[in-house]
Amino acid sequence: MKNTFYSDFDTEWIGHGQSKKVKGRTPFEQDRDRIIYSPAFRRLQSKTQVFLSGEFDFYRTRLTHSIEVSQIGRSIVNHLNRSSVDLGDDFFIDQDLVESICLAHDIGHPSFGHAGEQVLNELMLPAGGFEGNAQNLRILVDLFYRKKTEWSGMKPTRAFLDGMLKYKTLFNDSEKKKNHFIYDFQRDILDFVSPEASFDGLFGTEKELNSFKSVECRIMDWADDIAYSIHDLDDGIRAGFISVKKVRNWMEDKDVEYTDDDKGFIDSLCEAIVDDSFSSFLARLIGDFIHATTLGRRENVLSGKTNRYLYDILIDPESVKLCELLKMLAVGLVFHTPQVHQLEYKGGEILRRLFTVMEKEYVEQDTPSYRLLPAHYHKGLQGRDEHEKRRMLCDYLSGMTDGYVVRTYKRLFDPDFGSIIDLI
Repeated sequence: MKNTFYSDFDTEWIGHGQSKKVKGRTPFEQDRDRIIYSPAFRRLQSKTQVFLSGEFDFYRTRLTHSIEVSQIGRSIVNHLNRSSVDLGDDFFIDQDLVESICLAHDIGHPSFGHAGEQVLNELMLPAGGFEGNAQNLRILVDLFYRKKTEWSGMKPTRAFLDGMLKYKTLFNDSEKKKNHFIYDFQRDILDFVSPEASFDGLFGTEKELNSFKSVECRIMDWADDIAYSIHDLDDGIRAGFISVKKVRNWMEDKDVEYTDDDKGFIDSLCEAIVDDSFSSFLARLIGDFIHATTLGRRENVLSGKTNRYLYDILIDPESVKLCELLKMLAVGLVFHTPQVHQLEYKGGEILRRLFTVMEKEYVEQDTPSYRLLPAHYHKGLQGRDEHEKRRMLCDYLSGMTDGYVVRTYKRLFDPDFGSIIDLI
């Protein structure tokens, strides 16, 4: 049965790459399948979520986080399709589409978490910046497949690509240029997403423009908030960063006014930590947050063109507030600790030194003296201008896993590292 929620406008795909003319699978199923089998997705298993990958086996990585976000995203879609009077058997939000968006939402993020992203952006400011969400789009549209020294995209559908657009502000239009932008050369993606109505001039502020999202992107955003607010807290408790004493001290030191509901939740969390039932206590919140989501209608420049902008999700304000409390707790007791900051600083400095060496070798010289990169990058960089070379170096470094970055750093700078075994 055809799903009339989506039209040919939504399933049209962008760019050159492998065709989607395959019988037996919808375009959205093909988007999802290509993500799952891609090297970029597999690399997420060795990229930092909270704690450095490999530090312990059971802590979450970017890969397990992405899988958890996709499960929550699918559950939100199930809930909306079953509960909304506007949706039905032949008119529903597509699970495969939302799942593919959730699986790919971190696919372009570099090693060492936000610290790695900040360092790469700082190094790339003269060449258009670096942003993890913008790099998501670059992988999907430009870098998904490689044939020798040429790269091409996966031909993402308009609905999938638009679902990945958490931000629509171009780098040059970004006021702070720190994050929440896409690259200037990705304007063609904006034009493809909305070919008849340009986003330029429609919104008064960056925040308004970046808040203008398809319903599937909004679902992914909420699923991501749910996953990391709850699971980062869970990992923090298991790692010993969060204890009852630290939670109580954090509450006393905060300037924010807390309601009785906030204090009641914190009391319940502390009880769960004491009797070692925190995992099930936190897991129950996932269902609460999912069922706090309803479907609403809206009017905007694209609502007459696609149902993806005619509909939006509405989230119960109390659930949003509780989710924010969880995030503040995780940030205060895990992310803003000396242990995590020291590791983030080290990871950022490793990336900085690698970029500086490779920039000197491949950008500042017409002919590199050493072959520091794999053959397809070493050859592919030849004959390009400085901006293109820096962008390609950034593509390479941002795609490296935590372990690969460290091993490369050791080969270049550690006198005691390197043997014939390392070369095999």
